[in-house]
Amino acid sequence: MSHNQDWLARSRAAVWHPCTQMKRHETLPLIPIASADGMYLTDFDGNRYLDGVSSWWVNLFGHGHPAIKQAIKHQLDSLEHVMLAGFTHKPVVELSERLGRLSGLGHAFYGSDGASATEIALKMSFHYWQNVGEPGKRRFVSLEGSYHGETVGALAVTDVPLFSDTYAPLLKTGLRVPSPDARHAAEGESAADVARRAATALENLFAKHHGEIAALIVEPLVQGAAGMAMYDPLYLTLARELCDRYQVHLIADEIAVGFGRTGTLFACEQAGIKPDFLCLSKGITGGFLPLSCVLTTDDVYAAFYDDDVTRGFLHSHSYTGNALACAAALAVLDLFEQEDVISANRDKAERFTTLLQPVAAHPAVRHFRHVGMIWAFDVDTARGDFAQAFFAGMLARGCLLRPIGKTVYLMPPYIIDDTQMQLLTETVLAELDRLAGGDGGSASPALP
Repeated sequence: MSHNQDWLARSRAAVWHPCTQMKRHETLPLIPIASADGMYLTDFDGNRYLDGVSSWWVNLFGHGHPAIKQAIKHQLDSLEHVMLAGFTHKPVVELSERLGRLSGLGHAFYGSDGASATEIALKMSFHYWQNVGEPGKRRFVSLEGSYHGETVGALAVTDVPLFSDTYAPLLKTGLRVPSPDARHAAEGESAADVARRAATALENLFAKHHGEIAALIVEPLVQGAAGMAMYDPLYLTLARELCDRYQVHLIADEIAVGFGRTGTLFACEQAGIKPDFLCLSKGITGGFLPLSCVLTTDDVYAAFYDDDVTRGFLHSHSYTGNALACAAALAVLDLFEQEDVISANRDKAERFTTLLQPVAAHPAVRHFRHVGMIWAFDVDTARGDFAQAFFAGMLARGCLLRPIGKTVYLMPPYIIDDTQMQLLTETVLAELDRLAGGDGGSASPALP
């Protein structure tokens, strides 16, 4: 029988893991996962881990959900994939129709992952302005602390130096505006005040440079890689007004926050706005298969509809609109409708927020915050290895949480129950007690 150590050695010898300095795995072992079911991952030695981050935010309804699994199996009996250039198929048509009705936007263009969706939206916006006779509009604006993916185009609108600095010579420089992150509030300021202040800075930039700006790209309500920076929906309302006034596209990157994560199906709903481009991925298939999608307006689509082939959007991915992935996405949308997920999540979120109050009151915790099914807080610690040590300690206690720097966040699958919420709360408190105030010199605990 294979054990963790066997797969760990083989993986280190053959696999280059993402978002990782591989040398760290000399002391911070990988966890080889043999199976998963519901909220839990199980390794080859039989240890179970409560998945508190939805496996990088993709797993909405738990691992191995029978309805999504059955939809994929059913689709396998008729069609696994066909190229979408010159062909179409039932799942991609039905998914596009449903996403259009839910978002109020038009034609859906598909890719394979979140960064692909960002690239598609940026290219579409750029090309739109060329097609309508505004070739000078070719720059993009993003928020400080933004993250939109790690391909070259996406990195140009990503403001995470760890990811982007090395590749700076490859990137087309964009424009940055202040984030409406509510943590930036001065004494006496509300989150809405911060949003207004950030919108004023955006207006000042547009007033000077709108003739060269194609689009503003934002992560609505929550900036993930910035440490789960949360902000008031007012910023989106004001940004939409400014984009309309200055003829700038608004790209809503809902790759991480779409499909109910913020308490509404799409985060933009909370601001009462509709973007020009809506980027979706991650939870779209419930964590089963890679898929991304960009929805846009009829006006944008019409600008590409022409006899001249060069005015078309000549972008492609081999697995664009994959039939199995689309079938999984349709099953996800069915679950939202049949189980009234948004309403159920609101009740669940209220209970979890109450359970987490001892965490919010912990002396090392700063800026405890919550929106929808996302909870986050910053930890006041001198430990330089806090993220690694907390991650390892939580695994040793049977839970998967993966901090972003000194920000701990919880983004569990929607099937989490009260017992599992209590377990996460207790283990987080135990790790905070163990690590808070450390000097950063302690070795991380060995993982199971």
